[in-house]
Amino acid sequence: MKLRLATLALLAGLWTAPAFAQGCAMCYSTAAGTTKDGQKAISHGVLILLAPPVGFMTLGAGFAVRYGRKRDRAHEIAEPQD
Repeated sequence: MKLRLATLALLAGLWTAPAFAQGCAMCYSTAAGTTKDGQKAISHGVLILLAPPVGFMTLGAGFAVRYGRKRDRAHEIAEPQD
């Protein structure tokens, strides 16, 4: 099981590797040409823009797990096993 999980993680990492090369050359050169304070501001802006989607995905996954556990408990109560 651990081998399958490790293989899946490796394949997912290799599959997403081309996405890291999608940086816009114009955006990169503009960001590289700014001052250190500007680069720091860009980095903070990226983190701030990343927070809402990560938060929504975390909440969605949490609610899905909670719903699944609640459904499983209701199913076990309705149909007790021998």
